[in-house]
Amino acid sequence: MVKDDGGRTPEVTAEQTAPVTPGGPAGPRHAWAGLPWPVRTAVTWSACLVVVVTGLWLLGKIAVLLAPLAVALAGTLFLTALLDPVLLLLRRVRVPAAPAALLTILLLLGVLVGVGVLVWNLTASQFGELSQQLDQGLERTRDFVTSSLPISDAQLDRLIEQARKGLSGNAPDPVGGARTAAEVLGSMLLALVLLFFLLKDGRSMWRWVLRRMAGPNRELVAAAGRAGWGTLGAYSRGTMIIAAIDAIGIGLALVLLGVPLALPLALITFIGAFVPIIGATVAGAIAVLVALAADGPTTALLTLTAVIAVQQIEGNLLEPLVMRRQVQLHPAVILVVVTAGTLVAGIAGAFVSVPIAAVAWRVLDTVQRHRPAPAG
Repeated sequence: MVKDDGGRTPEVTAEQTAPVTPGGPAGPRHAWAGLPWPVRTAVTWSACLVVVVTGLWLLGKIAVLLAPLAVALAGTLFLTALLDPVLLLLRRVRVPAAPAALLTILLLLGVLVGVGVLVWNLTASQFGELSQQLDQGLERTRDFVTSSLPISDAQLDRLIEQARKGLSGNAPDPVGGARTAAEVLGSMLLALVLLFFLLKDGRSMWRWVLRRMAGPNRELVAAAGRAGWGTLGAYSRGTMIIAAIDAIGIGLALVLLGVPLALPLALITFIGAFVPIIGATVAGAIAVLVALAADGPTTALLTLTAVIAVQQIEGNLLEPLVMRRQVQLHPAVILVVVTAGTLVAGIAGAFVSVPIAAVAWRVLDTVQRHRPAPAG
């Protein structure tokens, strides 16, 4: 036994005598601590990103498997947020909850049926002509491409055929089409029933949820719920207003330029406005192709100028004014979100992806701002 200079035996700790094991102090913990901090940060954020993406992917797959229910829920929430001011107005004039909800739904159905009948009577006979004009516009565009670019007719035909196969997929199945129609009808009926109950009892349901919360969580959940609901309401009403303004502006421009089928093109513009950026781009391209087929390249260029002008006014003036700051997402984020929603759930995913992203962002931002500051 070795003694120190004072004749005393030095104490030997357990850490000094313990064998080194792979899980001990010199194992993975020391190896992790020995890594440079950029590597540790990258690994941590990568792991978090993998978990988040996997969770979103699983949610998307579940939503696709339960597509009729998911579409009904999404449509119900969108319509509830859109019609909430009407319900509140009826409640302020002492209309009971159930009659107020029923009157709100009847008002919605009246507007939809009235507008649908009017649009059908005005445009039903023109959609066949619209298809012919689009074919002529595509043919003129094809001639321009083959004469201006180093590409042959055969190569262009192959590219067009590949694009058509990618968009159309397999041949249409009558049984599958009937099943899809039945699912759509069932989703619409379910959405109407859910809409009635949410308009009638939505606030009492939310208060029931809050009563189950305890302590600071109640205030946090309440704030996040108010922020998310306000964002959804602002998005639904703002999108409706912007879609109408886009359709009116582009429709008037087409009438002034003498482009035929202005009303069907305005209707396509209105529907396309519900898919940000991509929908407006597709609707504008259709209008330009029709103008090219009907009146030539000069009118097509003027139509393109009018479409860009209306979209710039909408994007830089109307959207910040109508949507306000709480719904704003960067265009790059919108493109990624719309693309992801389209890949996961098709057209329905393209319509609901942006409001879901906007609501999720507002909820997360509210939670982050209400998080208590660290002590010290």
